[in-house]
Amino acid sequence: MPAIRAQDVTKRYGSVTAVDRIDLTVEEGEVFGFLGHNGAGKSTTINMLLDFARPTKGTIEVFGKDCQADSVAARKHMGVLPEGYAVYDSLTGREHIEFAMESKGVEGEPFDVLDRLDITHAADRPAGGYSKGMAQRLVLGMALVGNPDLLVLDEPTSGLDPNGAKAMREIIREENERGTTVFFSSHVLEQVEAVADRVGIMHHGTLAAVDTIEGLRETAGGGTKLLITVDTPDEAHIETIEATEGVDSAWLDEDGQFVVTCEDDAKLDVLVALDERGVDVVDFSTEEASLEDLFVEYTRGTA
Repeated sequence: MPAIRAQDVTKRYGSVTAVDRIDLTVEEGEVFGFLGHNGAGKSTTINMLLDFARPTKGTIEVFGKDCQADSVAARKHMGVLPEGYAVYDSLTGREHIEFAMESKGVEGEPFDVLDRLDITHAADRPAGGYSKGMAQRLVLGMALVGNPDLLVLDEPTSGLDPNGAKAMREIIREENERGTTVFFSSHVLEQVEAVADRVGIMHHGTLAAVDTIEGLRETAGGGTKLLITVDTPDEAHIETIEATEGVDSAWLDEDGQFVVTCEDDAKLDVLVALDERGVDVVDFSTEEASLEDLFVEYTRGTA
């Protein structure tokens, strides 16, 4: 049974369509990264998953339970780390976990949860004195109470320093190894690339792509990109590059390099086309496309 299944889901706010007929299946046991620019429909989709918003049409299920018609049963499968979370400054870490246990009707030892998050040393300190990373892990600990089948994490590494982000990645991996399905959104694409089995990319309210990262690479030009340095960079050259057969897209990056996603056989043709236009190619190289490159590709509407 899938952990999440969305079928023909649309959400409109008046004349604005925030989510447009998306179909998505997240399998039990996988780590799924959910990506999108601000306004792409990502947060709206998560809100419908949590029954904070209701679809205009279509259905979303969590382990076979309809998130709207049977929202209480669906939420019993979930632990949630929301974006913009807050802790109770005067309550200790242990008291936060005890509160979560009482709210969920779960018995257990709070220190077992705190130990999974490596914050037992601060269990009896007021959470208002916790660092950003510790507070983030504490709220995640509240989500982990009851060992949910599905973790929904909205921007779990937002605002964390590199050490805090690394610790969060390790926790995600450990919980997944316990059998938990993880569905998380993030704008830090390196974090997603490090842990996700598959990713979904939202663009203008639709799912532009759903695949493994390797699958996205293969679709977007064979998995590598061509980096070209020219004597006088000019965006006008993009038209020449994109007119070459086998090229998917091209753009000028902030360093003044042309970045080209294309079939492997087209790379030499791109260099020849530039030379024929009198463009002086100073240097070129190829490298594997990162998730950031793929995100740019799919949200440019060219893939």
